[in-house]
Amino acid sequence: MNTLSEKVVLVTGASRGIGAAIAKRLAEAGAKVIVNYAGSVEASEQVVNAIKQTGGDAIAIQADVSKAVEVERLFDDAISHFGRIDVLVNNAGIMITKLLKDTTDEDFTRQFDINVRGTFNTMRQAATRLADKGSIINFSTSVNRIMLPTYSTYVATKAAVEQLTRVFAKEVGTRGINVNSVSPGPTNTELFTKGKPQEVIDRSASLSAFNRLGEPDDIAKVVVFLASDEAKWISAQNIGANGAMA
Repeated sequence: MNTLSEKVVLVTGASRGIGAAIAKRLAEAGAKVIVNYAGSVEASEQVVNAIKQTGGDAIAIQADVSKAVEVERLFDDAISHFGRIDVLVNNAGIMITKLLKDTTDEDFTRQFDINVRGTFNTMRQAATRLADKGSIINFSTSVNRIMLPTYSTYVATKAAVEQLTRVFAKEVGTRGINVNSVSPGPTNTELFTKGKPQEVIDRSASLSAFNRLGEPDDIAKVVVFLASDEAKWISAQNIGANGAMA
């Protein structure tokens, strides 16, 4: 079903993992997609080509979302190409897992710059440049709901994103824009599995009611719904997409 027919959607961090799955699902639903990436040129072009091969419309635009000037250019280029942006999906993020005592100033700053400042930068542009009656979907994490050692600064960034989401929803609601966040559980992506022993991955999978990790497409389907007009009465909410892990 073309539930997003003619909508233009910007997805940050869309060159791989959940972001790539979201971009492809959005295109299948009829959206025109801007695939944002920070450094993965080849991977982003693969996503664009995959969308075009199935009859969709997409472009790739490089920008580091932690830098305000690059985010402004990202919006400039996207609007110049497609004429507008209807939906913003803030998927870009990093995860550094260390005991708090071992977390460096650089670790702390890098996580907050990308996960929080990146979301702030795009929403600040969206405040005046997203089309009326648009939608914004930010990304949090279901790990916020449990207390896992080594995740302290990561969940702190995502808690900040949830609060930005709730307040911003009240600020832009008068323009018909709804703003929500999605909280995946452990998901089968490089971001989650890289560097983890198999026993840790298996233990994470066992936390869900289905005894498996989530797949990127599980999350992408939720985003497509939240980007559609059917979800317009949902705003300032955090949606757990986690297989009942918490």
